[in-house]
Amino acid sequence: MAAQTHLFKCLTDNYGVLVHDPVTGATAAIDAPEAWAVDAALQATGWQLTDILVTHHHGDHVGGIVELKERHGCRVTAPAHERQPIPAVDATVTGGNTVTVGRLVAQVIDTPGHTAGHITYVFPDDKLAFVGDTLFSIGCGRVIECAPEIMWDSLLRLRELPDDTLIFCGHEYTQANIRFALTIEPDNPTLKARAAEADRQVAAGQPTIPTTLGEEKRANPFLRADVPAVAAAVKMTGKPAVQVFAEVRERKNRF
Repeated sequence: MAAQTHLFKCLTDNYGVLVHDPVTGATAAIDAPEAWAVDAALQATGWQLTDILVTHHHGDHVGGIVELKERHGCRVTAPAHERQPIPAVDATVTGGNTVTVGRLVAQVIDTPGHTAGHITYVFPDDKLAFVGDTLFSIGCGRVIECAPEIMWDSLLRLRELPDDTLIFCGHEYTQANIRFALTIEPDNPTLKARAAEADRQVAAGQPTIPTTLGEEKRANPFLRADVPAVAAAVKMTGKPAVQVFAEVRERKNRF
């Protein structure tokens, strides 16, 4: 595994991540919730910021961009379909494009749903996926700017990644997501084990991410809308998976 990562908290419950190429010294921040937190992470690691890779336009993911660019002269890469609301953009990308951070190569996947132009950065050689607010540990983002069908398609796209892909999401929502997920699949053994693990992690002051895609496929109800047990739990046996997903998402909205 060539890439190195450093995870850190930002704002109230956001996560920031640095991705570092030890060969060239290049370092990317995945989103920039607030400048001081990114700078503190850089100081802690001794790395130098060369890039900011933006997943979507929401303020709690882009608030530190201008200050960081002024200080470090870093390159800002953002979703092509959200170019306008994101500040100080140098390059735009869309699904199928690649981004380099030193010698590290990320593939861009279109993952709209939470926002209309949301993208995910996947470093396949290192089995890392930076999914922003599309997929969470035992959850998914609110469907704000698109129809549920669009979000479900995005989740299916992510579900195609290898099971051992490490999933880095934008927020620490795991315990709350588990409480909801247990209302859908209370007897799911992977979910119950994840609940115990998350409780231990939080009690120890540890982050609950990254998680693996394989674990999410076994425990995250939003990735499991085509599993008969999930459809049965929401009284939608035999219904199309996208309708089951929409119902599960709506229940989470009201939870």
